[in-house]
Amino acid sequence: MSLSFFKDPYGKNTEELKKVFPEEIWLHGEILPDLEKLRDAAAEAGFLLRIESGFRSFERQLSIWNRKANGELPLLNEQGTLFEEAPFNEKELMYRILLWSALPGASRHHFGTEIDVSDAKAIPENYEVQLTTAECDGMFAPFHTWLSERIETGKSFGFTRVFVPGRGKIQPEKWHLSHLPTARKIQERFSESALKEIFERSEISCKEAILSEFPVLLQNYIYPYFI
Repeated sequence: MSLSFFKDPYGKNTEELKKVFPEEIWLHGEILPDLEKLRDAAAEAGFLLRIESGFRSFERQLSIWNRKANGELPLLNEQGTLFEEAPFNEKELMYRILLWSALPGASRHHFGTEIDVSDAKAIPENYEVQLTTAECDGMFAPFHTWLSERIETGKSFGFTRVFVPGRGKIQPEKWHLSHLPTARKIQERFSESALKEIFERSEISCKEAILSEFPVLLQNYIYPYFI
């Protein structure tokens, strides 16, 4: 594609991405100066900010979505535990996936402006971070308390949480930070018709339910996070 990354909020272009070390992940180049400031501030406070996830392509998000739909990845309820019963139909399956996973083409991780973070100093040896509420309220609680204070006082260098209680239908994610000054530029390029066409042309599970519920999905799972 010849369009710039700012013209593609759907995870199908990587022109403006830069590799970030030491994690070796990809992020939009425009957020990197503020990211380094946030890392330095965390270090001064005694934390080691580690990025667990950054840019996610459409194909990567599609793989996650389809594997959850096919039962290859676990489906978790609002409490973060496995559902005890199988979904009744395709629509119910779709909404179960949406509790913790964004629609391919509608994930904010497509922007390259979003990071999932942890405190590397608090991670036990041989422990694999899961990005769960239990971690945020447990081993990473001091780190997230510090983050909350920085965000509330306007000292988070443009980063803030978008998945918070009372906003939309996606479960709150303390670990997810968005660099709003850059994300807002990308949001301006979002098109309902373009996203719907992506769904129509892709091999996405629950396609019939997605298309029939498209207006509801926009209002509950996409637009509430365009802040």
